[in-house]
Amino acid sequence: MKVLVAVKRVIDYNVKIRVKPDHSDVDLTNVKMAMNPFCEIAVEEAVRLKERGVATEVVAVTVGPKAAQEQLRTALALGADRAVHVETEERVESLAAAKLLAKVVEEEQPGLVILGKQAIDTDNNQTGQMLAALAGLPQGTFASEVKVENDKVQVTREVDGGLQTVELTLPAVITTDLRLNEPRYAKLPDIMKAKKKPLDVKSPADLGVEVTSRLTLEKVESPAERKGGIKVGSVDELVDKLKNEAKVL
Repeated sequence: MKVLVAVKRVIDYNVKIRVKPDHSDVDLTNVKMAMNPFCEIAVEEAVRLKERGVATEVVAVTVGPKAAQEQLRTALALGADRAVHVETEERVESLAAAKLLAKVVEEEQPGLVILGKQAIDTDNNQTGQMLAALAGLPQGTFASEVKVENDKVQVTREVDGGLQTVELTLPAVITTDLRLNEPRYAKLPDIMKAKKKPLDVKSPADLGVEVTSRLTLEKVESPAERKGGIKVGSVDELVDKLKNEAKVL
C-alpha cells in the first residue's frame, strides 16, 4: 500500500514571531523555518506503517516556494521514499492546497493519505477535511491511534468527553493529533541519503489548479503585552478591583 503524506513549511515553533513595521505581514527575514509539527507526526506514522510491513511506499508532498524542498528533504531523511513538490510563490489558502493535493492523490492513487490536523502558522484545521471531500474519500480526523487491517483502517480520535473509534474503508484520509506518536530525529547518514532520493517538481498549472488568493490580508498585529499582576491585602479589596477596575463582576 502506498501512503501519501502532506507536509507544510512553517516558522519553527521555537522562534518568536515578529511583525513587519508596517503591519502588512509576519517578518520572515532570517527566520528559521521547519516542518509543521503535526506533519512530522504524520510522516512518523507513515514510516512506522512501512516498518510494520503495512505500507510499501511513503511519498511526501508539499505545496509552497522552492525553499519548501528543505522540508521534503527532511521527510525523506525521516524515511519517506520519494517526494513531490508543487512549487508556487503564491500565498496558498486551505482550499487551493486541498485542490492541489486532490490532484496529486488522483495521480498517485495512494491507499492512505495522512496529514497533520492543522498547521501552527494559521491554525485553520481545514485542508484534510477539504481534501477528503474533494477526493471523495472517508476521513478520520484528530487521530491518536491508527490500526490498518486488510482494506480497513481504524482511527481512534479524541473528542469531548473521551475517545471515539471509527472504521474507514481504504483509501482514506487521516489527520494526526499530538498523541499519535513521537517523531524520530533524522540521523546524519539518513540526511545524506535523502539528498539522492527522487523529488519531482510540478506547478499548479501542471495540475490544472488556480491558486490565486481570494482573501486580502488587511493587517497583522502582535498580541497585546500581558500586564504584571498585583497583590491585594484582602478579599474585599480583590472584589472591589474586579468590580471597579477590571469590570468583570
